[in-house]
Amino acid sequence: MHETLFRQFKKLRDTPTLVSGEKKCKAHILCLYIRLLLTSFGSHLTGKVAMGEFKHFVIAKFKEGVNVEELTKGMEKLVSEIDAVKSFEWGVDTESLDVLRQGFTHAFLMTFNKKEDFTAFQSHPNHVEFSATFSEAIEKFVLLDFPSTPVKAPA
Repeated sequence: MHETLFRQFKKLRDTPTLVSGEKKCKAHILCLYIRLLLTSFGSHLTGKVAMGEFKHFVIAKFKEGVNVEELTKGMEKLVSEIDAVKSFEWGVDTESLDVLRQGFTHAFLMTFNKKEDFTAFQSHPNHVEFSATFSEAIEKFVLLDFPSTPVKAPA
């Protein structure tokens, strides 16, 4: 993949009708920069990371009066029923200043072996049902779904 990208920029750089003069110099520098990035971080840009674990991360601010303990127990039950979930952890922010927290209090992190497991989880009837309950209880949330890039393995 990165070789194809490099060839496309090289073709752009070497095509006189498309790029000339200062633009050709900039294209050449860009081409060299991309080559450096791909050489240094190529494994992270070639899709190999996507073959690894996939994360589902939710940060939530719950509505007033919501029984958060009941919801977290429901989520724990949900993930125990769905084999596609590799691991699940959650926590309550206890360290951030209120101004930095922006009202968010809880974080939930699910790990899947691969993106396909996450896709199966999303369409699982138990998840669909629980999501409706969870959505009713939250005032606002941030949701991130991403392939992880391991930097330091757990001890």
